[in-house]
Amino acid sequence: MRILPFVLALGLALPVAACGGSSHTPPPGTAGATTGQELIDLDNAYRKGAISQDEYEEQREKILER
Repeated sequence: MRILPFVLALGLALPVAACGGSSHTPPPGTAGATTGQELIDLDNAYRKGAISQDEYEEQREKILER
């Protein structure tokens, strides 16, 4: 009788333990926005006044240098 609760607990714990995820990380440069999307987002920020022209030009150069 004492084994039944143990078996049930183990049966419930194992499927949950498998949901821990993995340590896989994508190769550099494959995750995130594309260069084109970054430039579009930067342009939108500049047009909305969120960044200055100097900030726009500086960030644009950084994006294009990658």
